[in-house]
Amino acid sequence: MQSLSDLKLHEKAQVLRVDVSGAADRQKLFACGLIPGAEITIERIAPLGCPLQIRLEGDILLSIRKTEANYVKVNRINR
Repeated sequence: MQSLSDLKLHEKAQVLRVDVSGAADRQKLFACGLIPGAEITIERIAPLGCPLQIRLEGDILLSIRKTEANYVKVNRINR
């Protein structure tokens, strides 16, 4: 299991869990759609590695800081 920040450009993954201690931070990530079972694809990575632009479930584009992406644990999907 790796974090969302470990994925490379155009890799696909499924969210397994969100490992953040603060309830407000967890709620923020859940509200953005980063919930267990969601499928994501890395669309773009900024030149310095932050932020990451991800596609959720094929329809939603989301930019997320690398520090927040470290909290999201994923499993790579081979397609």
